[in-house]
Amino acid sequence: MLGQRIATAIVLLIVLGLAMSVATPWPFLVLLAIATGCAGWEWLRLTLPGSRGAVPGGLLLGLVSLALAALWLRAPATQASLQALSIVFRGVVPLAALLWILVAIPAVVRGRADAPPASLGLSLFALPALLAAWAVLAMLFVQRGPWFVLSLLAVVWVADIAAYFAGRAFGRRKLAPRVSPGKTVEGALAGVLAVVIWVAVSSLWAPTFGAALVARWGWAGALPLAAALAALSIIGDLFESLLKRRAGRKDSSALLPGHGGVYDRIDAVLPVAPLAFILIGVGF
Repeated sequence: MLGQRIATAIVLLIVLGLAMSVATPWPFLVLLAIATGCAGWEWLRLTLPGSRGAVPGGLLLGLVSLALAALWLRAPATQASLQALSIVFRGVVPLAALLWILVAIPAVVRGRADAPPASLGLSLFALPALLAAWAVLAMLFVQRGPWFVLSLLAVVWVADIAAYFAGRAFGRRKLAPRVSPGKTVEGALAGVLAVVIWVAVSSLWAPTFGAALVARWGWAGALPLAAALAALSIIGDLFESLLKRRAGRKDSSALLPGHGGVYDRIDAVLPVAPLAFILIGVGF
């Protein structure tokens, strides 16, 4: 299993690196759209009665992502592309950030893992959550380049890695036993601290997310906001764990051997991306 997990991770990193390294943004945007569609299918499998509609829902998300990319990359910009930008970044992205705070956090705190899995509200939540994350990563890649996107994704990766190893070494108190028994308070605190350190260190180089956050908020504001983003990444992970427990599934799917599904890999990215975008005040 470990060998399979490592092999899959290597393949994913190679594909991601190739998509980010070419001169045109299209390979990366297409890769993002495929990931969005797959994660949408997986999310809806967990929340729709009998999983009916999961495949059409995933396809719709993927196709909408590609259509938006085609609109945004048209040169010169048309009125339709500008309207699409406005709707997504002034409507969908703030809505997604708000829903993560007002819906996901209370759901995780309540920890009702025994509740019925079928939920129209949580199914509808998938649409802005996934579309906003796709749009933010796509826009940041086009506007600020691959290193900026990687430095933002590193917020999630650093939090996850630090929480895992600190939790195994020092974890004593359960963070959310009804949702994810393996996660500990000590691991979560280590994840938050690691992200604060990452943002502080990466802010010394541009273009990075840390540098953009410090430039907008100063050190006194940027470091607490980095901690909040780390905490939100943990919420994203726990929220997916809650959906899987309700549906009686270990993984969202088996698309990625050794890793589960695409949603399993990006669950913490989904809440972080829209709020990060708002915090750095990207223009469009």
